[in-house]
Amino acid sequence: MDVEGLGTFLLVIITCLYIFNTWNTMYKKANLPPGPTPLPLIGNLMNIKKGKMVHSLMKMWEQYGAVYTLYFGTKPIIVLCGYDAVKEALVDQAENFGARGKIISLDKISQGYGISFSNGERWRQMRHFTLKTLKDYGMGKKSIEQKIQEEALCLVEQFRKSGETPVDPSKQIMDAVSRVFCSIIFGSQFECDDKKFAILLAKVDEIFRLMSCTWGQIENFIPRLMAYIPGPHKKKDTLSEEVISFLHERVKANQETFDPCSPRDFIDEFLMKLEKEKKNPNSEFTMKNILLTFFSIFLGGTETSTTTLKHGLLLLIKYPEIQAKLHMEIDHVIGRNRTANITDRNAMPYMEAVLNEIQRFCDIVPLNVPRKVTKDIQFRGYTIPKGTEIYPLLCTVHRDPKYFSTPYTFNPSHFLDEQGRFKKSDAMMAFSAGKRICPGESLARMELFLFFTNILQNFTLTSPTHFTEDDIAPRLTGFINHPIKYKVSFIPR
Repeated sequence: MDVEGLGTFLLVIITCLYIFNTWNTMYKKANLPPGPTPLPLIGNLMNIKKGKMVHSLMKMWEQYGAVYTLYFGTKPIIVLCGYDAVKEALVDQAENFGARGKIISLDKISQGYGISFSNGERWRQMRHFTLKTLKDYGMGKKSIEQKIQEEALCLVEQFRKSGETPVDPSKQIMDAVSRVFCSIIFGSQFECDDKKFAILLAKVDEIFRLMSCTWGQIENFIPRLMAYIPGPHKKKDTLSEEVISFLHERVKANQETFDPCSPRDFIDEFLMKLEKEKKNPNSEFTMKNILLTFFSIFLGGTETSTTTLKHGLLLLIKYPEIQAKLHMEIDHVIGRNRTANITDRNAMPYMEAVLNEIQRFCDIVPLNVPRKVTKDIQFRGYTIPKGTEIYPLLCTVHRDPKYFSTPYTFNPSHFLDEQGRFKKSDAMMAFSAGKRICPGESLARMELFLFFTNILQNFTLTSPTHFTEDDIAPRLTGFINHPIKYKVSFIPR
């Protein structure tokens, strides 16, 4: 190596050492919670095992405690673990932890619009309107219960047609859940070609799978760099745009036949609000907001309930003794000759315990959706600057040994007292908590009860496959926790 080459090499080494030492000093000066030492530019990417982001974060919980700092690139993220820390932030300090952090995988599409991605006045207007309209169009009412019962009975008939042949129930379940959602958003006049609708639902499913894959996990850590790197993570943006395009077509179809004196559905209500607010300079009722609101609740309203049902059927196949107890309770409370209704829940503590345990054990959204602090705050002796993103890990809440005796085992007794009565647990946060709690919680709980009860009222679930504990254990890989693929036989009772 000549003198010039040696000089260049030494300059590079010295520069790298200077950058690292400066970086190391800067991050240690802040009064942030402890955490693994980050590297320049890539932060703590090397601390995350390939494809095992959730497991890696839970391992750090053991090492650094309930509150620790992780660097996504050059940006510090505060991770909260266990029920006590998460509750202290999201519930006790709801206002301070009430802003939405960036959902990196969807940020290019969402850009801070819609109920799930927005903050401040925009979020307040979107949430107030969405909750009111969902309630007006059936959320928590008898009309939506009847729609769920109708779809549950249709699902039972589809499974009956399989004639005990093992089938993958995924498509039928997602179709049924999606039709309930569409009846609220698009109204009773909604009709869609089966093939076109199936393609749409497949796109929704793939979006979540791409968000949870290894590429999607890396994108969360170094989003700026990954924006220039080709890979599967790029495909979800195209799929998201296609879903939004479908929703836009539905809005335009409503506009063509819109009568402000006779609103038919959620879309018409938004169009009415759009017209009323068009001269208000502070209004957030824009076409972009309506589309991103529909997009977020369409994704959340279909994927999470579908995935919970799929997990639940797999667990009941694995544990036939639990299934048998549910059969006994259904026969005692409802019998075989009438359709279950939502008031039956009060007389079915074991079913309620099983449903809660399915949601706890399966951890459909293990990382939760990121939050952001609204001002500089002191939290457990640490300083968290305004705008810092927070990851309140639901997987650590649901596996907190302080609140669940066998946190890594499927055990409905977690939600039963000594007399066999249902016992609510505040540490079951499947719908998150605080100001950003899921607006569709009541609908999802109603769906899970009516779908599971109607299926078990009519069938015994079996499979030609012998499932192990590893098979049913949540994958806990990324944003959405999907079960393994499996087939089930629906044996008429």
